[in-house]
Order: sequence, then structure tokens, then C-alpha cells
Amino acid sequence: MNILAIESSCDETAVAVVRDGRTVLSDAIASQADMHAIYGGVVPEIASRKHIEAIAGLADQALGQAGITRSDIDAVAVTYAPGLIGALLVGVNFAKSVAFGLNVPIVPVHHVRGHIAANYIAHPDLEPPFVCLCVSGGNTMIVDVKGYTDMEILGATRDDAAGECFDKVARVLGIGYPGGAPMDRLAQGGDDKKYPFPSVHVHDAPMDMSFSGLKTAAINLIHNAQQKGEALDQPALAASFAGAVSEMLVPRTMEAAKHCGYGKIAVAGGVAANSRIRADLEAACRKTGDKLFLPPLSLCGDNGAMIGCQGYYEYLAGKRGGMDLNAYATRDIKKG
Repeated sequence: MNILAIESSCDETAVAVVRDGRTVLSDAIASQADMHAIYGGVVPEIASRKHIEAIAGLADQALGQAGITRSDIDAVAVTYAPGLIGALLVGVNFAKSVAFGLNVPIVPVHHVRGHIAANYIAHPDLEPPFVCLCVSGGNTMIVDVKGYTDMEILGATRDDAAGECFDKVARVLGIGYPGGAPMDRLAQGGDDKKYPFPSVHVHDAPMDMSFSGLKTAAINLIHNAQQKGEALDQPALAASFAGAVSEMLVPRTMEAAKHCGYGKIAVAGGVAANSRIRADLEAACRKTGDKLFLPPLSLCGDNGAMIGCQGYYEYLAGKRGGMDLNAYATRDIKKG
């Protein structure tokens, strides 16, 4: 089964062709990161316009790379939630037009479910159930993946997403946008104990997280040093900050894994590329004996392949969208 998959939830336009859920025939991506970098973050209106400009050409490119024609497409999968509403609407409406023109079904896909599915592409032996840490610029949650389409949130951030915090701190430091990769590079060799940061525990919700205080503490530290003319050890700050984020994520993930008892942990989303978090998870899993599934860096960020993969399992579960399919800025992962 060949699925044409479309992703446009933020600032990457992506179209892929995925066969039978696990085989990626093509994955064409047009990133807008350089364009938004001058603003220090994504400008929704610009993102939507750029999706419109890129999406049709990317679809042709994906078909060409896959070596198939339009008549070989059996279904269209598209990210319909969550994300920037204008950006999502571009992908949803394009998907509806393609599905209508080819007379094939359309399959709506939850963006975070797609990130989880990236692990199925990277690890053919991975099957539910397992616990997945989903961590990105817009979402941070620990998910009980009971089945390919049966999921439940065990813990989540009460405020900012971890990836957003990396972006904001990187912007204040002036090292670029998106902030994840520059912060990771800067942290290499830095003293991760030099700058202590707060650790938050949510009362009666041991697997929930809060990153707003951590972000504010880092930004205040930078601003205070700048205002006083004091030298700031940027590698140490980046390393200390990454350590604090990891300390928020890893113990809670391990607690969730212990609670579920599956013996399998996966990680998904853009922040899954962070070297400190990956290393801490690997160390924790060595102690517990849990098997860890990490996506390659190429599948951590937004891409069409992950949507095609999850779309296949949603299709098998009977999920369909009609010509009245809408986009949603927020959507519970349990509902899909």
C-alpha cells in the first residue's frame, strides 16, 4: 500500500511516499528555518504562505523520487493537529484536493503520533506496547503506547515545551534559531555543574513537568551578566541548562517505564536529537535493563515519512477523513 503523506504543522513543508507503513520510498522536505531565524521564532503568517508556495512542487518531487505515478497512490495521510492552524490548513486542504482528484481515502494523523511512528521506520523490530518520551518545540509528554492507535498520556508539561525553552535561551544568547542544535554544540565540553538551575516537582502528579521556571532562571542569569558587564561562561551555561532539562525528563520517563513494565522505551520529537538527553537515557536504561529505541537525527525533526508510517496504522484501524476534514491547533493524542 502506497501512502502519500503530508506534513505542514510548523515551519517545514514535507511530502513523503511510504509503503506498508515501514518502507520510505521518498521524503521531500522544504525547511523555512533560515527565513524565520531573523525573527528568533516562527512567524505563523509567513509559514503558511511558504507552505502554499512549496507543497505542490514537493508532492511532484516525492512521487518522482519514489519512482511511482499518481495512479499508484492508495491513500493520502496528512497532519491535521496539533500545530499552527494556518500552516495545518494548507496541508489539510492540499491533501483533500489530492484525495478527491485521485479518488482515494484521506487519513488524518495526529502530529505527535507521527513522531512516535518515526521509531517504527528506524527500528523494524519495534512494536507496541512501549513508553515513549515525546519532546519537541511544541509538545513535551510521556506516552503509554498501548497499541499503534491506542495511546494515553502519563505525564506532560504544565506550561512550556522543552524545545521552546532551548529556542528562547538560544535567542537570548544570540546563537541562532532553531536553538536546539546550537545549544547542543555549545554545551560540548562545558561544565554542567557551574550554573545551578531549579528543579520542579508537580504535587500529586509525579510524571508531570514544568519548564517555565527553568527558562526564566536561565534568561535572568544571562540578562544579569550582560547588565553587570560580567563574563558569562556560555558552554557551561548551555551544558548546565541541558542537564537541568534532562533531569526533568529522564527520571520521569524511567518512572513511567517502571510503572508500565513493558521493558521498552522510545524517544520522539526534535529534542530527541539532544546529545545530553540521549546519553542520560542510555545510561539509565543500562541500569534498568530497559531496551531503548532512539530515532536517527534525520527522523527527529518534522518529516513526511513519519506521517505516512502512522497514517498506515490509522488506515488499518479504520480512521478516515472526509471533505469536511478540519485542522486543529490542539488535540488530545488519545483521540488521535
